[in-house]
Amino acid sequence: MKQKQPNALIEHLALLSVKHNIYLAELFEALGSAKERGKTVCQTLTIEYRGNVKQEAIFLITKQSAVIGQFRVEEEFLQRKNIHFEHWMATDKIRRQIDKRKTELNVSTLIQNLRHGMKRVNLQAEVLDRSTSARVYTQYGNSATITNAVIGDETGKVKLCLWNEQADSLSTGDTVQIRNASVSTYKGEKQLRLGKGGTVSILNRAKIENK
Repeated sequence: MKQKQPNALIEHLALLSVKHNIYLAELFEALGSAKERGKTVCQTLTIEYRGNVKQEAIFLITKQSAVIGQFRVEEEFLQRKNIHFEHWMATDKIRRQIDKRKTELNVSTLIQNLRHGMKRVNLQAEVLDRSTSARVYTQYGNSATITNAVIGDETGKVKLCLWNEQADSLSTGDTVQIRNASVSTYKGEKQLRLGKGGTVSILNRAKIENK
C-alpha cells in the first residue's frame, strides 16, 4: 500500500471511474463520505475507511467482495473543493481508457444503472406509454411541441422527454435506440433528455392490429 500524491491519486481515481462507469467527482466525494461514516457504497463499488496513519486516511475499495485497491490519501487533500475533474478526464491516458471501455461495453446502459447527471447515455428500450403532444412556450417566447414517453427494459423504466420533430415520432410498443442522452431529475423522478446532440431511432415498429 502506497501513499499517492494528489496528481497521481486523481489519475488513479479517474481510471477507476472509467473502468466502473462512475463519475470522477462522485467517486471523490465517496471518499469523504466513507471517511465520515466508515463505509459507503458508490454504485458498484464499496469504499471503506480503514483508519489514519500520520494524517493520511487509508481506504479500501472492493467490488462484490473482490479487492479493487487500497491506498492512503492526505487528509488535507480530502477537504479540497476546487478540483477541476474535467481536466483529468481529458488526458491521453484517460481518453485511451475511455475508448477501451466503450469498445468493451458497446456503450450500452441499462435503465437500472441510470444516475442523475450522467451524460452521453446510450440504451435500447421499448416504449411502454406516451402522452399526447402538447404545445408549450419557452422563456424566449418561442413555441415548441413536447411529449413525455415512458420507456423500459428488463431492469426498469424511465421517462423520456421528446421535443418538436421527435415528439410525434414514437408509438407505444416501438423498440428504440437512444444515443447521447443525459439524465436529470424533476420532482424527484429521473428523466432522460436528448438535448441538441441526442437522437432516438426506431429499431422495430409496434405492430398495429386491424380491428
